[in-house]
Amino acid sequence: MTPADLSPCVVRAVRCAVADGELAAAAAAPERVVIERTRPGGVGEYATPVAFQVAKAAGCPPRDVADVLARRLGAESGIERVEVTGAGFLNFVLSAPSAPDVVRDAVMRDIVIRDVRGGAVFASLDDETEGGLRERVVHRAVLRLVCAQGGTGRDLPESLPVAPLAKRDSDVVARYGAAAAHWRMLSVPPRETPVFSELLLLQGEANEFFRVRYAHARSRALLGNADQLGFRPETGEVSDAPALLRALADHPLALEAAAHHRAPERLTRDLVEVADALLDFQYRVLPQGDEKPSAAHRARLALAEAAGTVLAGGLALLGMDAPTRL
Repeated sequence: MTPADLSPCVVRAVRCAVADGELAAAAAAPERVVIERTRPGGVGEYATPVAFQVAKAAGCPPRDVADVLARRLGAESGIERVEVTGAGFLNFVLSAPSAPDVVRDAVMRDIVIRDVRGGAVFASLDDETEGGLRERVVHRAVLRLVCAQGGTGRDLPESLPVAPLAKRDSDVVARYGAAAAHWRMLSVPPRETPVFSELLLLQGEANEFFRVRYAHARSRALLGNADQLGFRPETGEVSDAPALLRALADHPLALEAAAHHRAPERLTRDLVEVADALLDFQYRVLPQGDEKPSAAHRARLALAEAAGTVLAGGLALLGMDAPTRL
């Protein structure tokens, strides 16, 4: 089970509990169940406050609702442990992500993002965005995120509060380039004023924007190097990339949260996490020395390709390109 699968699984558990009489008939399952990574120091890997959404209609405390759902969800395949904390928070530990699952998800989401980028309705709405530079950049990124989640421009509030650029930063596009300037505008919450520095011009580890685009370029370079060695990516299990698998498995949650909260900065943070995991993993992808390409190398290459696809798609939703060479 992937983190993205957890939300419909929780909804199904609520419906089944109602159907079996464990929860009152009025306790309808909510349309949206929030699943988020547990904060540092918390319990488990993921958490949801769904019991609080259901408790009022169910006519019982959230803790009781959570206990009912925990018993059901604990029997689901792919969920290793469910624990109820506080007044009724459900906390989960999932089985390790499957490389074939995250690769397939990356491919499917890439198709959706390509449709969003090429949609005529989206293009017309994008062109109508008004306001100052940062307001336009934020609105367009939020619109792309919402459309990628199946929404439309009608789902956006008429007013999305966005702090403008400081007067001293009126020339940031000319100074840093459009892509880097836009990244910085989107990497802080819309209500906050971004601060720019010469770090945006550096091609090094300290520059998060560079790391994200460089990681994408490395994924494409790995594909080229593998082709020269006579092998191609092939989906399979990967046992030595836990950080990358977890980052890719969490990516759909980041996209959903960024769209729901109108918060592009959530996507920028997620892309940095994926990029850093890929840059650490890249050294294990290709054969070393006299090694011959094996099924393990092909599976690692497929995972690296998927990570590159996720990075390219995320940058596209932010309105930026993903160069193949840097």
